[in-house]
Amino acid sequence: MTARVLVVDDVLPNVKLLEARLTAEYFDVLTAMSGPEALAICAQGLCDIVLLDVMMPGMDGFEVCTRLKADPATAHIPVVMVTALDQPAARVRGLEAGADDFLTKPVDEVALLARVRSLARLKVVLDELRTRADTASTLGVPNALISTMTDTGTGGRVLVVDDRVGSAERIKGSLSKDFQVEVEADPQEALFRAAEGAYDLFVISLGLKDYDGLRLCSQLRSLERTRNLPVLMIADLEDRTRILRGLDMGVNDYLLRPVDRNELLARMRTQMRRKRYADALRDNVQASIEMAIVDSLTGLHNRRYLENHFAGLLEQSINRRRPLSMMILDIDHFKKVNDTYGHDAGDEVLRQVAQRLRRVVRQADLICRLGGEEFVVIMPDTAVDVASRIAERVRHSIEATMFAIEEGRRAIPVTVSVGLAESDRDRSPDALYKRADRALYRSKNEGRNRVSADAA
Repeated sequence: MTARVLVVDDVLPNVKLLEARLTAEYFDVLTAMSGPEALAICAQGLCDIVLLDVMMPGMDGFEVCTRLKADPATAHIPVVMVTALDQPAARVRGLEAGADDFLTKPVDEVALLARVRSLARLKVVLDELRTRADTASTLGVPNALISTMTDTGTGGRVLVVDDRVGSAERIKGSLSKDFQVEVEADPQEALFRAAEGAYDLFVISLGLKDYDGLRLCSQLRSLERTRNLPVLMIADLEDRTRILRGLDMGVNDYLLRPVDRNELLARMRTQMRRKRYADALRDNVQASIEMAIVDSLTGLHNRRYLENHFAGLLEQSINRRRPLSMMILDIDHFKKVNDTYGHDAGDEVLRQVAQRLRRVVRQADLICRLGGEEFVVIMPDTAVDVASRIAERVRHSIEATMFAIEEGRRAIPVTVSVGLAESDRDRSPDALYKRADRALYRSKNEGRNRVSADAA
């Protein structure tokens, strides 16, 4: 996994050293000698990860990180702070500024590469989601980053997996004020709980007595339900090799014992904010998909969805030698509703017709709004005589009860005309539609508010 890494340090030998190490591993390296220069490079979207020195004149690393995370255009870029300060207070300050991790000078090459590769993988996933979400925003879906910018990173559900009673209780005590925390000593039971429970984050000890904590991390990454959830390892200093393996397999973060409460909280909030940002991006992508195939007014599938799926349903019915029927219904005198009561009333009628269709039509049937006041129902495994009975129930459910409009202050009668056709082995989707449409016009010509079927 390669990436464009921006190295920011006011000391040239430090820059050259990191540049050489990263270039040798085929990373594309950019450099900056000051905070303002780094901000300008990031604003142009030229880098994937920032390695940021803390102690710089004028604008230090903390301020640079704060500005990056406050700008929606750069807030998604992972930042690793490089510092000679090895005190928890310095790390907490950086994490609160938005940093993703810390490397202590002199920088350990193996740790550097492990962390950069880990963040590069994360950035690829987020960039793909951001690209899709940007498309969604053009359709009116809210911007995911803006909606999560003010998130404090608290309030999630956390599962702590640690069989040291004292350690587990200390972690729980540190987190309970800001998170809903549960503790599980048995790693196998923890895996079952993780798969079944709605957790937001896992804290896993690498010092489990009779079980490899990395194995549990790997299992969480292999399960569909937990694959994208953040995992934080609690490790001892001598666990360095296992920490690096954990980062390589996709573990998000780690903390060394003795655990500093403030640093633990800061890292947890960072992971929670990142998780919610990724969730918001995925929700936006899903919303854009739904907008492409769902009619926003009625909540039914739209014409595009029908065109994409109708041919497959028809082919399946032919291959299985099973009947398939198509129902087209049109709201009678709908233009008069709009002209008399306004388009808001017309929209309300359309929504209520869709609701009644859902109540009457079977779950296996496909209901779509074709456009305007016209709806289509595809009924697999259904001969036209059965479809006629279903269509008659639909017609009656709409005629039987007045439609409330103007927020319930008025009620008006509504009826529909229905046309039906049954497929045979030689019919195309277009041919079947034309036959059902022909039957619909017969219903209209014969006085409306009736069901007609076109013979094969």
